[in-house]
Amino acid sequence: MSSTSGASFVRAGRTADAPELARIQVASWREDLSGIIPPDVLTELTVPEAEAVWTERWREAISSPPTSRHRVFVAVTEGAAAGFASAGPAPDPDLWPATDGQLYELRVLPERADEGHASRLLHAVADTLADDGFRTMSTWAVEADKGYQEFLVEAGWAPDGAKAELELGNHVAVLRLRTAIGGYGGEPE
Repeated sequence: MSSTSGASFVRAGRTADAPELARIQVASWREDLSGIIPPDVLTELTVPEAEAVWTERWREAISSPPTSRHRVFVAVTEGAAAGFASAGPAPDPDLWPATDGQLYELRVLPERADEGHASRLLHAVADTLADDGFRTMSTWAVEADKGYQEFLVEAGWAPDGAKAELELGNHVAVLRLRTAIGGYGGEPE
């Protein structure tokens, strides 16, 4: 999953990473959700008190994952965390968690966005989930975030028709994208 050669690599998350993951999450949300959710809601999600809550949630996710198939990955460059991804069994009721994995979150520091970390993280997630026996991988994307959707489509993902709304001070439309992984030759249903 990781290589220590070169300046940038992906490794498994460590409990000590939790504050950095929360900092990356908050910075990314400020950038990616600005203009999509109301400013007061975005502020509530990204204030220092909220960042402390996210830190504890990441610490828990890393130290006590719900199953051995729940993972946290960290992209490292120049000795510091530049991004992260979390993944595991798909919780959606129309998917089967034994073979359908889900990318729960993929975040990169905005100032590191064009350095390939998202691609490295996505590959590490796909490789690990395939090793864990998953055949497909899905994720939910904010419909207004066209850049993220383009990134996923270029990586071989496609919308599967599932849509939902998040209540974040207003209704935020999300859509699900899926891809086949692990040598499975079929297309996602």
